[in-house]
Amino acid sequence: MQKSTITIDVFLDDQKVPEQINWNASDTTAEQWQQAKALCLSLWDGVEKSAMRIDLWTKNMMMDEMGEFYYQMIMTMADTLKRSTQQEALSEEMKNYAKDFHSKFQAIINQQKIPSNK
Repeated sequence: MQKSTITIDVFLDDQKVPEQINWNASDTTAEQWQQAKALCLSLWDGVEKSAMRIDLWTKNMMMDEMGEFYYQMIMTMADTLKRSTQQEALSEEMKNYAKDFHSKFQAIINQQKIPSNK
């Protein structure tokens, strides 16, 4: 059996708010640690039949970035659902929801004139 290791380092400020998230994987060509502004990690506990989650974001994560992050996560989950269950119709429903969510989120950003990081 081959082993792959993913390491995540979270640097916190005095109030234990994430300031920086770095990660590295043993099976990557990247030699340097990679930085991230947010992470959502879900693990399935087969015994308890429940999801365990870690959701973290740095204090410099902009609101528009969070919307894009969630949009892309939902789209990726839809693709994974399709690949793992062959449920194409449900996958498309998730993608339609993601597109609707994205459109509504963008409208909120534009209405409130929230500064973006783009």
